[in-house]
Amino acid sequence: MFLDELKKRNVPSLKSRAEMLELLQREEYGCLPKTPESFVWEAEPGVADNFCAGKATLEKLTFRVVVNGKDFVFPVYLAVPTAEGPHPFFVHINFRSDVPDRYMPTEELIDNGFAVLSFGYEDVTRDDGDFTSGLAGVLYENGKRAPHDAGKIALWAWAAMRCMDYAEHDERLDCAKSVVCGHSRLGKTALLTAALDTRFAFGYSNDSGCAGAALFRGKKGEQLDDIYRQFPFWFSESFGRYVGKTDALPFDQHYLLASIAPRYVYVASAAGDDWADPASELLSCYAAAAGDKEAFPYEETSEDYDFNLHAGRIGYHRRPGLHYFSREDWNRFIAFFEGSSKARKAERL
Repeated sequence: MFLDELKKRNVPSLKSRAEMLELLQREEYGCLPKTPESFVWEAEPGVADNFCAGKATLEKLTFRVVVNGKDFVFPVYLAVPTAEGPHPFFVHINFRSDVPDRYMPTEELIDNGFAVLSFGYEDVTRDDGDFTSGLAGVLYENGKRAPHDAGKIALWAWAAMRCMDYAEHDERLDCAKSVVCGHSRLGKTALLTAALDTRFAFGYSNDSGCAGAALFRGKKGEQLDDIYRQFPFWFSESFGRYVGKTDALPFDQHYLLASIAPRYVYVASAAGDDWADPASELLSCYAAAAGDKEAFPYEETSEDYDFNLHAGRIGYHRRPGLHYFSREDWNRFIAFFEGSSKARKAERL
């Protein structure tokens, strides 16, 4: 039973959304930078001939923002169906800028009616402890941070929010059917983006594990101590005080999922991804619902390695295989998205 396991792990009770987000920013990810003082973009259409056999167009967008009085520029790619819109769309925070990519089956997403805004995360700031690169260099003079300043995950999330700024001005995109998604460390980033930016209708993480969807308390595989010692730059410096003291955390990761409510949350796991710990990702979904059967109408599951839980506002799947953002993951999420869309339509009738 999920409830028995949750009590055994002594997971803290939910608080108000404002309180949870304040804790998550101050004590884990760092406080998000302010919105840009200005934001414009340049579009380069038709960067690939006959894209997706003529079913879509591919554009390169160059985002130009001013933050802290300084200029910052990064590229984003937009694949959009040529069929009449507006279209639901993904903001995919990816490891590479390639379109398509091994983590992003673009033509299949187009065939399912979706547009995709995607960017390579290191085009925003490098995935290392150098806080003079990219956006970090614009924000932090001489690369020095205060204890509660944003780490790299929060900076990548900030960039994903700029994609929504753009989407609000593109009539081809349906912002009421928007999804922010990512895999692994970028799944963590996608959840933080959705939690902080209520314009996103769905937050979708794939194999996000430790400091993502998975609970810290009672977790197997990667622990808080492991992730902070290897990747301290992903987080606020203040997060380091919990190394060796996981039980002293004033929150756990179900706060992140619950902060997306009452919008939709989706967590994807891989049965062989022991480092991420699928069981702790699933239990976090239950904890985030806090007994709300409309949010997550499940009390327990079998130990099966292959199942979907799609009946609530918090969705989950576990598939066979390893740590990877697969075509199967995308298609299982799309099934959840379509079911949720039908449910929303029925509510309006």
